Amino acid sequence: MDLKGLKKKLFKRKDIVIDNPLVTFNQPASKISEQYRTIRTNLKFSSFDQYHKTLLITSPVGGEGKSITIANLGISMTQQGQRVLIVDANLRNPNLHHIFKMDNSLGLSSILTGRSVLEGTVSQTDISKLEVLTSGPIPHNPTELLGSHSMRKLINKMIENYDVILFDSAPVLEVADTTVIANQCEAVVLVLDYGHTENQDAIEAKRVLEFANAKVVGAVINKAG
Repeated sequence: MDLKGLKKKLFKRKDIVIDNPLVTFNQPASKISEQYRTIRTNLKFSSFDQYHKTLLITSPVGGEGKSITIANLGISMTQQGQRVLIVDANLRNPNLHHIFKMDNSLGLSSILTGRSVLEGTVSQTDISKLEVLTSGPIPHNPTELLGSHSMRKLINKMIENYDVILFDSAPVLEVADTTVIANQCEAVVLVLDYGHTENQDAIEAKRVLEFANAKVVGAVINKAG
């Protein structure tokens, strides 16, 4: 895949079997788990002068594996002793509550609309030091909620309580939500599907994110055998 202008690449991996999405937890000695440890290390050294606490994971379009990527990356980070919060900021088509088999009646949208608070809404997983904030009910105004003062205050509170906060988001070329939140995160990683993502989509996604003043630190290439 020729990704013109997108020179940093964090790692390549083959696809994860869907009935075992949390492979870094269930099969920590597997080759795929080792690849997630590689991306974890590369992220650590992606910037020599700044440790990124807030990281957005996105993709140009849907179906490229970003939710499974963020789940396994989060697990990999906890294995180094970091306290990690994974946030489902895809307020249109959320998926993390399915991956972690969690209730989604309360979540990010509930906090942003004043119906709950962070401490009573995050869910502890079966994995030590890993918590998840699901999306909550799908709102009618996701872009406005993600760009609100309440969201900025919430991110600041998360930074106080966790070592790393990973944000899942809607595909960047499909809605404006992602650029709104990307601007509030310290770094962004693009997830690309080797057999699915069009070259021009990858290039355009990077351009759109950088136009929003987001810092794109690299890409994850899925299904690159």
